[in-house]
Amino acid sequence: MSKKVNMNIKVEYLTRVEGHGNIVVNVKDGSLGACRLDIVEAPRFFEGMLRGRSIFEAQHITSRICGICACGHSLSSIQAAEDAIGFKPSQQTIDLRKLLLHYEILDSHILHIYLLVAPDLLGVPSFSPLIKTHNAVVRRALRMKKTCNDVCDILVGRHIHPISSVVGGFTKLPREKDLEAMHKHLTDMRVDMDETVQLASTLKFPEFDRETEYVGLVSDDNEYPLLMGDIGSSDGVRMKKKDYKKITNEFIVPHSSAKHAKLSRESYATGALARLNLNAKKLHPKAKKVADALGFKTKWTNPYLNTAAQLVECVHCIEDSIAIIERYQKKGINHNEEVIVGLNENKQIPVKAGNGVGAVEVPRGILFHNYEVDKDGIIKNANCIIPTNQNVNNIEHDMKKLVPEILDKGQEKVTLALEMLVRAYDPCISCSAHFLDVKFVK
Repeated sequence: MSKKVNMNIKVEYLTRVEGHGNIVVNVKDGSLGACRLDIVEAPRFFEGMLRGRSIFEAQHITSRICGICACGHSLSSIQAAEDAIGFKPSQQTIDLRKLLLHYEILDSHILHIYLLVAPDLLGVPSFSPLIKTHNAVVRRALRMKKTCNDVCDILVGRHIHPISSVVGGFTKLPREKDLEAMHKHLTDMRVDMDETVQLASTLKFPEFDRETEYVGLVSDDNEYPLLMGDIGSSDGVRMKKKDYKKITNEFIVPHSSAKHAKLSRESYATGALARLNLNAKKLHPKAKKVADALGFKTKWTNPYLNTAAQLVECVHCIEDSIAIIERYQKKGINHNEEVIVGLNENKQIPVKAGNGVGAVEVPRGILFHNYEVDKDGIIKNANCIIPTNQNVNNIEHDMKKLVPEILDKGQEKVTLALEMLVRAYDPCISCSAHFLDVKFVK
């Protein structure tokens, strides 16, 4: 680093991310001073909204936490509630929940790849200019997004804030025509996904590496774990989901309304890149071929390649979804499992006091919901730990390593590189804001 370099970077309200975050970097005489990602969102009190509510309405409340991961929050909420009362869902329910999670991961990853990251890699300031310069790419992106919305509508009534996925199963199960429609949507989508892979192979991601710890779901079977499993890390940690607090170790920093997290090292990463590093051998064969074509060996340590990892997961989610649908087209759906619920109760499911944890891989990483429930199924205490607030600490450590390596490129390019770095994590900043510093003045 040159001793003559002085640089002050302040990016207020970083664009093409969900929520509000600022990048602050100060370099004086070649020495790096401040280097932060300031999360400036107001806290949203998710847990407070859940206290006093029935576990049978919690999934409808928590799906409102995020308009992008609505299904993931709903599934993690359901899993926590069922764990608390000791309910075991049927295999059919598990399979259809996997299908729902695949749809949401697909939808979110496509949004990130095309609308949020592609403009950087194609050298334009936003998605809008691509309408003229890359019209076919834009149409493909919107077509794929619509497909994801359509299959979610068929399965759970709508994508944002799903209706029929509840504690115990589904209030409405797909009919034969529904399976046929979803199958057609997804098989037709293969062409657009193949073209997306081809486009990605022509794009050049920034070169940068930082070795860190990667955290996500792991399992002993051959399935790429997204809905169920233990919590594991690339440093050899493995714990049951009940021990999630020992994994996240949340702590507060002065400049952020989002808590930070760490495990074995100073920080860790979660999300598509972490999942690929932990479970690549369990991908669908077609997704493995895509990973190989994009240069994945045994591990990626370049955070910019999180977008490439998302693309690999897109292929996996399409192919595994098609396989699940074809399985039920052959064996049929057992409609006797449809759940009948009132607003605050489900007479089919016995309720008891307990403490339950849901751990689900949503697009941005592992999401935790933890509910303490009384004998009537009322939530007494709740805790939600969002993927982005697990990632923000790792983003800052990436920034601190990156800036000295590229300082000679000038302030404009350093600023763009930092913006692209944050965007690569696909942060959901609004969801991450939990901390409120209250000072009482007499």
